[in-house]
Amino acid sequence: MSDIAITEPYSSASTDAVAPVACWVRVALDIPILDVFDYRCVQAVPIGTRVIVPFGPRKLVGIVVATPEHPAIDPKLVKDVDQVLDDTPPLSADWLRMAAFAAQYYQRPIGEVILPALPSALRKVAAYQGKRSAGGPVKRLDRRTKKVASNAIQADQAPLLNPEQLIAADAIAALQDHKTILLHGVTGSGKTEVYLHAAKAALARGRQVLFLVPEINLTPQLEQSLRTRLAGIAEPDTLAVMHSGLADGERLLAWLNVQRGKARILLGTRLAIFAPLPDLGLIIVDEEHDTSYKQQDGLRYSARDLAVWRGRDRNVPVVLGSATPSLESWNHAERGHYQRFTLARRAREVELPEIRLVDTRRLTMQEGFSPHLVKALGERLERGEQSLIFLNRRGYAPVLNCASCGWVSNCPRCTAYTVLHRAGARRNHLQCHHCGYQARVPRACPDCGDQDLKPMGRGTQRVEEHLAELFPGARIARIDADSTRLKGSAAALFAKVHAGEVDLLVGTQMVAKGHDFANLGLVGVLNADAMLFAQDFRAPERLFAQLMQVAGRAGRHVRGGEVIIQTDYPEQAVYQALLKHDYLGFAEYGLSERKVVGLPPYAYQALLTAEARELATAVDFLTQARAWPAEYPDLFPTATAITLYDPVPLRVVRVANIERAQLLVESASRPALQAFLTAWSYALGDLARQFRVRHNLEVDPLEI
Repeated sequence: MSDIAITEPYSSASTDAVAPVACWVRVALDIPILDVFDYRCVQAVPIGTRVIVPFGPRKLVGIVVATPEHPAIDPKLVKDVDQVLDDTPPLSADWLRMAAFAAQYYQRPIGEVILPALPSALRKVAAYQGKRSAGGPVKRLDRRTKKVASNAIQADQAPLLNPEQLIAADAIAALQDHKTILLHGVTGSGKTEVYLHAAKAALARGRQVLFLVPEINLTPQLEQSLRTRLAGIAEPDTLAVMHSGLADGERLLAWLNVQRGKARILLGTRLAIFAPLPDLGLIIVDEEHDTSYKQQDGLRYSARDLAVWRGRDRNVPVVLGSATPSLESWNHAERGHYQRFTLARRAREVELPEIRLVDTRRLTMQEGFSPHLVKALGERLERGEQSLIFLNRRGYAPVLNCASCGWVSNCPRCTAYTVLHRAGARRNHLQCHHCGYQARVPRACPDCGDQDLKPMGRGTQRVEEHLAELFPGARIARIDADSTRLKGSAAALFAKVHAGEVDLLVGTQMVAKGHDFANLGLVGVLNADAMLFAQDFRAPERLFAQLMQVAGRAGRHVRGGEVIIQTDYPEQAVYQALLKHDYLGFAEYGLSERKVVGLPPYAYQALLTAEARELATAVDFLTQARAWPAEYPDLFPTATAITLYDPVPLRVVRVANIERAQLLVESASRPALQAFLTAWSYALGDLARQFRVRHNLEVDPLEI
């Protein structure tokens, strides 16, 4: 995406943030309509200002995106602005440029980009009713923040960088203009130290730093590092944190602090890419390959790709870091679009962990554990070292089964199984991980009445239970979406691990990346084969990245780190590359395979999905959408360069009693694809209303 030029639909927003005195304002609203709307105003309003306007029977908060000399409709039909909201500065021209680009590229109305990106208090009419201002929670939070920040934070001394780190850190720190850097470093190579070195240089120049991480649970550890390591450059209260787990008031305060320039460092997940940063000088995207950077509903944007675009637009450096870069980013580096630095060895004088493949085809397994893994766990316990069992499946078991008649625990609302969860002997339940449906565990089979119902397969809860039976004296902790539902619970569990209060850790992908466990010697991987034969062509890449990342948790501070991967297919290319820690070999193999068959990054894709009560309706809509361009060649001049595949049902067809299907669109030319989608999206709205379906057009889909 970083090689796309912007076509700005609102040129006035890109040239001057302050509008001249005018009677007319063009307003973007958070509604699923591609248009913007004209209103009359009795005062001059800067572009980027929030206003409250009437829209049908409702009042909505909107953003002024232009100030035309004349309205687009009869002036007599134009309604008046109800209220101009001036309690915060107008959104800047560069911020509006980014929003306009995102709307254009991801084929969404501009209002559906701008408004959801704001803190909720700034976009709710209720916050301004009765002359109340959204600034009132802000003042209270300001006072609370000052009390917390008044505690002095002692700066940690930076460790000496090795030659590889020093070359990368000095080169990035010296950059003052835009360049995209791909920092490829093995797990434990000290990429964070390079980030901190570059951030320190940017702060010393009076600039702001945007630091993106893929998941909420990675922010506390990095926040502490940023506070202690950069305390001499930026005061403690100039670090802001932004993620979806914050309360509304906390997010509002972070937003306003970075907009005012008070906060010099912003640490956040993908939504932080839309934060207003007037003095932006550096963008860092850690674990750039991670799929969490792609929003999966609403505006389906990639925060990583927008970071690259924003860096170029603002003329500031962008650092993309990973031990397993995405093949798209690696291809950019191979073609010279990105500058690449490699950290090939660990920062500390410890070797990369030894990776062993245990062929399970002829072994007698015990609750999913091979004798080799059980023996290795026992040895680590005797040495006083921690071990991690990685299984990317939460719950107790993925399905409940009747051995007599074959009944399985299906979800009544989805084409999926309900997962068995155990939260104490009296709180067992079945839950669908797609729609949230829950039910009690039946005492007997609903079909035949047999009481011999058994769990099939295993999740993290069952693994935790089995480890307690194998090692009754061990201290065991489980970290997954179920054990970390309460606010602060994830941080508390990770703190126990870091404090040495856990011997055996069971976890999902939440523990696979970013965490520096000081006493972890062994990682055991269960059920890795599940991703080998997935329909999605990106599955091998995801599996390699996931296993390489979780393997990197082992032996970061202790010698003799070991990783045991249980598999029925040890000869597979993914596993063979893992054995040698050979990302370069895997990337070369993966890119050559995709080039032969014309898959991204050698092609560009969009995915049209449809949802309806009946699958036939969704498929009929997609079939008509596929045929539409051929019927109107004047509207679709680039259609000859586009491939539209046949509609097919999604892998999980029904979710919450809604049937779903999809249609893949592909082109060898990104500009041709964008031109086609822009014209097509207008036709799709009318067609969806005709068929009464919900539809979504996703650009650069990560799952097909």
